[in-house]
Amino acid sequence: MEYFLQQLINGLSLGAIYGLIAIGYTMVYGIIGMINFAHGEIYMIGAFVALITFLALGALGITWVPLALVIMLAASMLFTSVYGWTVERIAYRPLRSSPRLAPLISAIGMSIFLQNYVQILQGARSKPLQPI
Repeated sequence: MEYFLQQLINGLSLGAIYGLIAIGYTMVYGIIGMINFAHGEIYMIGAFVALITFLALGALGITWVPLALVIMLAASMLFTSVYGWTVERIAYRPLRSSPRLAPLISAIGMSIFLQNYVQILQGARSKPLQPI
Protein backbone atom coordinates (compact mmCIF):
# COMPACT_ATOMS: atom_id res chain seq x y z
CA MET A 1 0.00 0.00 0.00
CA GLU A 2 2.87 2.37 0.78
CA TYR A 3 4.35 1.75 -2.68
CA PHE A 4 0.97 2.43 -4.31
CA LEU A 5 0.55 5.73 -2.45
CA GLN A 6 4.04 6.85 -3.39
CA GLN A 7 3.41 6.04 -7.06
CA LEU A 8 0.07 7.84 -6.87
CA ILE A 9 1.78 10.97 -5.52
CA ASN A 10 4.48 10.68 -8.18
CA GLY A 11 1.87 10.33 -10.93
CA LEU A 12 -0.21 13.26 -9.69
CA SER A 13 2.79 15.56 -9.42
CA LEU A 14 4.11 14.59 -12.86
CA GLY A 15 0.63 14.99 -14.34
CA ALA A 16 0.34 18.44 -12.76
CA ILE A 17 3.66 19.46 -14.33
CA TYR A 18 2.51 18.19 -17.75
CA GLY A 19 -0.76 20.06 -17.28
CA LEU A 20 1.02 23.33 -16.47
CA ILE A 21 3.22 22.99 -19.55
CA ALA A 22 0.18 22.24 -21.73
CA ILE A 23 -1.69 25.26 -20.36
CA GLY A 24 1.36 27.42 -21.04
CA TYR A 25 1.61 26.21 -24.65
CA THR A 26 -2.11 26.81 -25.15
CA MET A 27 -1.99 30.31 -23.68
CA VAL A 28 1.03 31.36 -25.73
CA TYR A 29 -0.46 30.00 -28.95
CA GLY A 30 -3.83 31.58 -28.20
CA ILE A 31 -2.36 35.01 -27.49
CA ILE A 32 0.35 35.42 -30.12
CA GLY A 33 -0.57 32.62 -32.55
CA MET A 34 2.89 31.07 -32.46
CA ILE A 35 4.17 27.88 -30.90
CA ASN A 36 7.02 28.62 -28.51
CA PHE A 37 9.37 25.65 -28.66
CA ALA A 38 11.52 27.17 -25.90
CA HIS A 39 8.61 26.94 -23.45
CA GLY A 40 9.86 23.70 -21.91
CA GLU A 41 13.35 25.12 -21.58
CA ILE A 42 12.00 28.08 -19.62
CA TYR A 43 10.37 25.57 -17.27
CA MET A 44 13.71 23.75 -17.06
CA ILE A 45 15.46 26.96 -16.06
CA GLY A 46 12.81 27.52 -13.38
CA ALA A 47 13.43 24.02 -12.02
CA PHE A 48 17.18 24.56 -11.90
CA VAL A 49 16.70 27.91 -10.15
CA ALA A 50 14.48 26.19 -7.58
CA LEU A 51 17.11 23.47 -7.07
CA ILE A 52 19.95 25.95 -6.68
CA THR A 53 17.86 28.05 -4.28
CA PHE A 54 17.04 24.95 -2.23
CA LEU A 55 20.71 24.00 -1.98
CA ALA A 56 21.70 27.59 -1.10
CA LEU A 57 19.03 27.79 1.60
CA GLY A 58 20.24 24.48 3.03
CA ALA A 59 23.80 25.81 3.11
CA LEU A 60 22.57 28.96 4.90
CA GLY A 61 20.78 26.85 7.50
CA ILE A 62 17.21 27.66 6.48
CA THR A 63 15.51 24.31 6.95
CA TRP A 64 11.90 25.25 7.73
CA VAL A 65 10.14 23.75 4.71
CA PRO A 66 7.28 26.28 4.22
CA LEU A 67 9.72 29.20 4.25
CA ALA A 68 12.11 27.38 1.90
CA LEU A 69 9.27 26.60 -0.53
CA VAL A 70 8.09 30.22 -0.59
CA ILE A 71 11.62 31.50 -1.21
CA MET A 72 12.22 28.85 -3.89
CA LEU A 73 8.93 29.74 -5.62
CA ALA A 74 9.68 33.47 -5.53
CA ALA A 75 13.22 33.02 -6.89
CA SER A 76 12.06 30.63 -9.58
CA MET A 77 9.24 32.96 -10.67
CA LEU A 78 11.58 35.95 -10.78
CA PHE A 79 14.31 34.29 -12.84
CA THR A 80 11.87 32.49 -15.14
CA SER A 81 9.97 35.69 -15.89
CA VAL A 82 13.22 37.51 -16.68
CA TYR A 83 14.29 34.69 -19.02
CA GLY A 84 10.88 34.62 -20.72
CA TRP A 85 10.86 38.38 -21.18
CA THR A 86 14.39 38.31 -22.61
CA VAL A 87 13.61 35.50 -25.04
CA GLU A 88 10.51 37.35 -26.23
CA ARG A 89 12.44 40.58 -26.77
CA ILE A 90 15.40 38.96 -28.54
CA ALA A 91 13.92 36.10 -30.54
CA TYR A 92 10.20 36.70 -31.08
CA ARG A 93 9.29 40.40 -31.09
CA PRO A 94 11.51 41.32 -34.08
CA LEU A 95 9.80 38.58 -36.12
CA ARG A 96 6.15 39.37 -35.34
CA SER A 97 5.32 40.76 -38.78
CA SER A 98 7.43 38.27 -40.76
CA PRO A 99 6.14 35.11 -42.48
CA ARG A 100 5.11 32.27 -40.14
CA LEU A 101 8.21 30.16 -40.83
CA ALA A 102 10.72 32.71 -39.46
CA PRO A 103 9.35 32.79 -35.87
CA LEU A 104 9.09 28.99 -35.92
CA ILE A 105 12.76 28.63 -36.84
CA SER A 106 13.67 31.26 -34.24
CA ALA A 107 11.72 29.34 -31.58
CA ILE A 108 13.51 26.08 -32.42
CA GLY A 109 16.87 27.89 -32.36
CA MET A 110 16.10 29.47 -28.98
CA SER A 111 15.13 26.05 -27.62
CA ILE A 112 18.43 24.53 -28.73
CA PHE A 113 20.36 27.53 -27.41
CA LEU A 114 18.74 27.35 -23.96
CA GLN A 115 19.32 23.59 -23.71
CA ASN A 116 23.00 23.99 -24.46
CA TYR A 117 23.28 27.10 -22.27
CA VAL A 118 21.97 25.23 -19.22
CA GLN A 119 24.08 22.19 -20.04
CA ILE A 120 27.22 24.35 -20.11
CA LEU A 121 26.32 26.14 -16.85
CA GLN A 122 25.12 23.09 -14.89
CA GLY A 123 27.00 20.25 -16.53
CA ALA A 124 25.53 17.19 -18.20
CA ARG A 125 25.66 14.89 -15.18
CA SER A 126 22.76 13.99 -12.91
CA LYS A 127 22.48 16.03 -9.73
CA PRO A 128 21.11 13.91 -6.90
CA LEU A 129 19.64 15.51 -3.79
CA GLN A 130 20.28 14.33 -0.26
CA PRO A 131 17.19 12.87 1.43
CA ILE A 132 15.39 15.27 3.74
